[in-house]
Amino acid sequence: MTENDISIAELLEHASQQLQSSGSARLDAEVLLGFVLKKSRTQLRTWPEKIVTADEQEQFFNLLEQRKAGHPVAHLTGEREFWSLPLQVNNSTLIPRPDTETLVAAALDLQLPEQAEVLDLGTGTGAIALAIKSERHHFQVTAVDKSAAAVALAKENSARLQLPITVLESNWFSALEAEARFDLIVSNPPYIDAEDEHLSRGDVRFEPHSALVAQASGLADIQAIIDLSQHYLKPAGWLAIEHGWQQAEAVRDLFIKKGYKNVSSLADYANVDRVTIGRFSTAH
Repeated sequence: MTENDISIAELLEHASQQLQSSGSARLDAEVLLGFVLKKSRTQLRTWPEKIVTADEQEQFFNLLEQRKAGHPVAHLTGEREFWSLPLQVNNSTLIPRPDTETLVAAALDLQLPEQAEVLDLGTGTGAIALAIKSERHHFQVTAVDKSAAAVALAKENSARLQLPITVLESNWFSALEAEARFDLIVSNPPYIDAEDEHLSRGDVRFEPHSALVAQASGLADIQAIIDLSQHYLKPAGWLAIEHGWQQAEAVRDLFIKKGYKNVSSLADYANVDRVTIGRFSTAH
């Protein structure tokens, strides 16, 4: 395709053909062109005949080539929507995924005090913590991550969205006061087996493996969180963890063995058990 009088519709058609291997070709094309033109996807569809300038075409084709090489759309635009929040993203953290909204929904469904204290372990972009804060403004939300770059990104998202949360650099609970106690602890920890073939495909190739991979068939970090959370939960406090699509039964067993009550798993948008919750009990 040469750079001349090319319309939005023609560019999108061309890009969709070029991106057929991505699995979301049309969506990717619309997001990238919308980013270049500073227009929403709805606006692109409203004015399909609008001519795109040569400079805009060049920017778009550069992004298109990077997407064809496998770079995640979120990294190319620097943004991903999660729970209707526009989050800044970069390659220091995981890209927030729709499945993780299941964890947010599970947290919001719990009966918690009006000014509940909530901890998000491994916050990354701050997606889970900020989504909860956006729905429960009176909650006191703390988010931790062992990556300094992730902490900086979460702080940036908090400030930009005007959703005040506390963000700390911490390897799980390491930076917390010994007496800290929470009504709810949430986490989307690493849970992919190091031998999982999906690690060599798609967007995960460009994300930090330390945020993806865990030992013990992907259960090591989940087990550590289940064990350590008991020292930081208030009596009858809740723990909610995202996990892999085949791990629900194993995760429920870990909860039950540590004495958690009301243990159950919740399905994601694909109707696959994605989140397990349990209530801390001081009586084992």
